[in-house]
Amino acid sequence: MLIPTIQALQILGGSGTTEEIYDRVAQILKLPDEVLEIPHGSSSQSEVEYRLAWSRTYLKKYGLLQNSARGVWSLLSTTINPDGLDPKEIVKTVRDTDKSKVVPSDPMTETVEAIETLEELAWHQQLHKMLLELEPSAFERLAQRLLRESGFIQVQVTGKSGDGGIDGVGIARINGFLSFHVLFQCKRYQGAVTAGQIRDFRGAMQGRTDKGLLITTGTFTRDAIKEATRDGAPPIDLIDGEQLVQRLKELGLGVKITMIESVEVDTAWFAKI
Repeated sequence: MLIPTIQALQILGGSGTTEEIYDRVAQILKLPDEVLEIPHGSSSQSEVEYRLAWSRTYLKKYGLLQNSARGVWSLLSTTINPDGLDPKEIVKTVRDTDKSKVVPSDPMTETVEAIETLEELAWHQQLHKMLLELEPSAFERLAQRLLRESGFIQVQVTGKSGDGGIDGVGIARINGFLSFHVLFQCKRYQGAVTAGQIRDFRGAMQGRTDKGLLITTGTFTRDAIKEATRDGAPPIDLIDGEQLVQRLKELGLGVKITMIESVEVDTAWFAKI
């Protein structure tokens, strides 16, 4: 998916979020829902999301992409010609320049298979695994903490059976002035949330609030995403497994970031003495 990633960013005007890149690549490759919903191993990422993540990483190390702290990826040049790029050459070059990750090259191996050899190096895979191992009540408490750290107030976990899948309530504050009630639902599993489940959640919201939030360790089908923002219906914001682990990282919840100091001797400086 290296070349389609470049093509997607060109269509998007040179930059885009991971979600925008995902949507464009799916369109370029004409991937059906049954392919987009295939999970990657035991993680909550889909196979497509996983391969796209490593495609972005390879392209960044190859010097074609860069990303900001806000999760926006962009092309380093507007004159890149995708037709002139060789995916196998990109993979080989990146491996050769990163000695700690060198893997013997097999000319018959597809690019996607080469990317999979780096699975154990992805920190978010470990975090996904930890989330899936949580008890349902612990996952609800994690969602509560996540919302509080994100600026919500009066966040309560209800977890009542027969409550239409409503797991909690909270109040979102905007710039300290505006506020609105939000009902949230937590789904801790590997599968993809369907449009039917979005409709069920919206039905449970009926008459209680105009805003919903669904958090899952899995993914959402394309129909579910469309249903969540359907015209004339109360909107439901969606947080999938990949967005969840990224948010946990940003907030420092269950994730420790270690900064490594790099010291280099400036030989040019000594030459000037």
